Amino acid sequence: MITVHHLENSRSQRVLWLLELLELDYQVKRYKRDPKTNLAPKDLLKVSPLGKSPVIEVDGITIYESGAIFEFLLDHYDSEFRLHPKRDSIHHKDHIFWLHFAEGSVMPPLVIKYLFTKTNEKVPFFMKPLTKLIFGAIDKAYLGKTLKGIFDFIEDKLKESDYLLGKELSAADVMMSFPLEAAMSGRLSEKDYPNIKSFVEKIHKLESYKSAISKGGEYDFA
Repeated sequence: MITVHHLENSRSQRVLWLLELLELDYQVKRYKRDPKTNLAPKDLLKVSPLGKSPVIEVDGITIYESGAIFEFLLDHYDSEFRLHPKRDSIHHKDHIFWLHFAEGSVMPPLVIKYLFTKTNEKVPFFMKPLTKLIFGAIDKAYLGKTLKGIFDFIEDKLKESDYLLGKELSAADVMMSFPLEAAMSGRLSEKDYPNIKSFVEKIHKLESYKSAISKGGEYDFA
């Protein structure tokens, strides 16, 4: 039995969705965020030295980091290559790219943008003009251009086909789902990115996605 240590409102939701698509039996141990800090609870330190989610336990092995978990699950349980291409496939390099692009390139600037927003909300009112000025300058010099380049690139890719690797859903789409959902929850203009909007709406209708949400809980990207 596979155990997923799942933190609410987190990227570990993708692991549940992948397990649903692989049609594997698994159990979910859910963790709630600290209501004051929004951070993961200390209980996660018992299963991961980083105290972060996702974490899976299978056959006495503990694995953390989303990309590592995806590669492990696909290598061990997708022998028919339903969700990832064979190594000699023309799509293999693209599959590897999207698995790493999600966490390596897309999430860091999105998280920085989120932290800027939350910080500006919580600082004393008399400091807000200063923090807004500083964060605005960073956004103009770096974040805005970086995020636009990233999402313009993804938008163009989704013009070519229904999913990132072609006409069929793959693990690449599952890995990319979280940053695209986060981006479309008020962080991107829907009219500027119709293909990303369509992609997010499409995956939300999938029964496998709905089943994963029922076990992991609804997202809150606020």
